[in-house]
Amino acid sequence: MSATKHDLLILGAGPGGYVAAIRAAQLGLNVACVDAEPALGGTCLRIGCIPSKALLESSERYHEARTALSAHGVSVGDVSFDLAAMLARKDKIVGELTRGVEMLFKKNKVTRYQGHARFAGPGRVVVDGKDAGEITAKNIVIATGSKPAPLPGVAFDGDRIGSSTEALSYAEVPGHLVVIGAGYIGLELGSVWLRLGAKVTVLEYLDRILPGMDSDLATEAKRIFERQGMTFHLGRRVVGAKAGKRGVTVQSEGAEPLECDRLLVAVGRLPNTDGLGLDAVGLATDDRGRIAVDAHYATSVPGIYAIGDVIGGAMLAHKAEEEGIACVEGIATGYGHVNYDAIPGIVYTHPEIASVGKSEDDLKNAGIAYKKGVFFFRANGRAKALGETDGRVKILADEKTDRVLGVHVLGPRAGDLIAEAAVAIEFGASAEDMARASHAHPTLAEAMKEAALAVGGRVIHA
Repeated sequence: MSATKHDLLILGAGPGGYVAAIRAAQLGLNVACVDAEPALGGTCLRIGCIPSKALLESSERYHEARTALSAHGVSVGDVSFDLAAMLARKDKIVGELTRGVEMLFKKNKVTRYQGHARFAGPGRVVVDGKDAGEITAKNIVIATGSKPAPLPGVAFDGDRIGSSTEALSYAEVPGHLVVIGAGYIGLELGSVWLRLGAKVTVLEYLDRILPGMDSDLATEAKRIFERQGMTFHLGRRVVGAKAGKRGVTVQSEGAEPLECDRLLVAVGRLPNTDGLGLDAVGLATDDRGRIAVDAHYATSVPGIYAIGDVIGGAMLAHKAEEEGIACVEGIATGYGHVNYDAIPGIVYTHPEIASVGKSEDDLKNAGIAYKKGVFFFRANGRAKALGETDGRVKILADEKTDRVLGVHVLGPRAGDLIAEAAVAIEFGASAEDMARASHAHPTLAEAMKEAALAVGGRVIHA
């Protein structure tokens, strides 16, 4: 590849990068995107969100057939599963979606380069790899995503000791899987292998699971997961792990060593900013590798922007997408905005857990006066018909204005239900607004309406 020039160059083809590239092309810019991987879509699509959800769905269906269908009068006899077929299905879904992104690039005339990108100077990027060469661009957006965070004393070996990447492709179900970290990733992948027959033990340094989510719902979720068979050791600091021929020995401070077949390290993620040659343009990062940006995603270097996991905030694919769109709209039109209070977070366990806006912990810590409404799924007709009655909806509203400040759902299809709450917060709705809107019967969404009614002390079905 000889030296080429574009209006905008995106570094990284993950959710933030490829969405930003498409939107910028729609706005009339000459756009290019460079990514080191042959398949587009980034970590989320290739080895994160999408493959994990595929395995969660397959494992949940197996578990339901084995344990829950009889309650519906369905007899299935002996139930077994084909792990290789599950993994093949997962890979097929990933392949279809990555090819879909490639098609969207062609449709929107986004130029794609494959290789590792590094800055050579202001407005200049060198690509090493398949499409080697130099690219110049007036504006450059860093959207290189993140990677699994290491844990001191625990070295990945790509087999017995690994990250979420390895846990998505175990060739056999571990007899005993130990998970370090009780966040989204650890609980989701722990759930997959638990349903398929593994003993799962979760070690968490904090005194709670799901740090950052509403502690009330996290406590209830822990009870449900324990009922499902997951074991938790909270306040447990892991100091080392050693892999042998037959398994792994995990050492924790003040506790007996744990023996397991495989160890999943899920203690968070770090920005993918090393190797980008940031020093060539005088761009610094903080001690975690994050890049500082202003409200328009501009870095301290003119013409260089950053979005997604490489900047502060939650490491979520949809957050990166919103930032990517806001960033390139700002470049092209002068205006772009993201309301971070309206960015939902979802844990795809069973039941699902979803949150948007402020948690009760946040409001208490900030000294904000609020009122709340709670409605349990056990009183919802659709939930009863589904046989999924664990959990609740909780709505938090400003005590004086009734404006919705946060919504938290633990229960069936929580990830879908939270969309209504995100829209409500985006448009500054009150709990009264949500309560007055008609919700079809019988649906799970009625639980949202009832929780909104409960904020005003007039819940109907509880």
